[in-house]
Amino acid sequence: MSDRNRSFRLSRRQVVRGLLASSAFGLTAKLSTGCAQSPSSEGGAAADGSAPEEMVVGFIYVGPKDDFGYNQAHAQGAAAMVANVPGIRLVEEASVPETTAVAEAMRSMIEIDGAKALFPTSFGYFDPHILAMAEEFPDVQFFHAGGLYQEGVHPKNICSYFGYIDEAQYVAGVVAAQMSPAGKLGFVAAKPIPQLLRNVNSFTLGARSVNPDATTQVIFTGDWSVPVKEAEATNSMADQGIEVITCHVDSPKVVMETAERRGVMTSGYHADQSPLAPKGYLTGAEWDWSSIYTALGKDFMAGKTLMTDGIPHILRGGLADNFCKLSAYGPAVSDEAKAAGDAAIAGIKSGEIVIYQGPLKTNTGDEILPADQQLKADNVELETMDYFVEGVIGSIS
Repeated sequence: MSDRNRSFRLSRRQVVRGLLASSAFGLTAKLSTGCAQSPSSEGGAAADGSAPEEMVVGFIYVGPKDDFGYNQAHAQGAAAMVANVPGIRLVEEASVPETTAVAEAMRSMIEIDGAKALFPTSFGYFDPHILAMAEEFPDVQFFHAGGLYQEGVHPKNICSYFGYIDEAQYVAGVVAAQMSPAGKLGFVAAKPIPQLLRNVNSFTLGARSVNPDATTQVIFTGDWSVPVKEAEATNSMADQGIEVITCHVDSPKVVMETAERRGVMTSGYHADQSPLAPKGYLTGAEWDWSSIYTALGKDFMAGKTLMTDGIPHILRGGLADNFCKLSAYGPAVSDEAKAAGDAAIAGIKSGEIVIYQGPLKTNTGDEILPADQQLKADNVELETMDYFVEGVIGSIS
């Protein structure tokens, strides 16, 4: 396994630039000069779709792999792919910003490492960077974590995958309301994109299924990783008497640790944060990328590709499909709250519970759904969400 994330190693961008500089002294390097040269077929599926002996797969993260959050969840999934699928060789690069830096990272993985499948995991990598690289390298498969792929619009070597993690957030809301006597919940949020709004709303709807008067106070920090603002938001909520705090930021570490110091219960996100809040951690909505990445690794080694439609271009799933899961209940969680959480998980998996069920209004009083209508998890309307439901205290404008 190749890992260039340690401090004493050069980054991929430095490697590429070094090779370019060295070429002036006679060193031959296969680097792009406007018209890409196809990488060697070694390290990937053959053009005829036959199964490869080895497949080089690249993962790119926007933050550190040990952030107790978004990036760690993806890195754990990548490690599971390697552990569970013989023949997969992994290359990784962490802390790559959503700029041309990610294009350089992708290019070096393809041209230097021979990667045939890339997982640039951050939402902002897609447009224009993944789109441009996919056009330039049509025999490389690109898998993006988000809901952005459009059939007939985007290249056939792109896949969009994401999970209905709001199902886990709904259950976390059930548990939070069970543990909150006053029904005062808080949500530290980065930016008002549809996926985040859906998490806030589902958490709130889960809480209000237990306590119809429960509220969720939302404070936006303005970006995915702003530790100072995350701490300020958490302290502000503690000062207001919020009893359970959760979040949607890249790394929940600051939120969890700050709330624990203030004696406020927490619910995690992305990965298991229980070590950060051993007393107050209730549960959390976790990604289960291990199962998804393992399944894709097996597809790669069987010779399946996006270009031959052997792998779907859109992959979605929720609790029942192992795209997400609940963190283990913490020691503070009552038996009643555990039972309510377990019942909610069972109801969502069976289809008995539909989170977005009418009658449903926004927190400004506008109708979302009449009493006889519902939006199931796979309804595309939920992927363009631009509102808060009743019970959320806050504004997206």
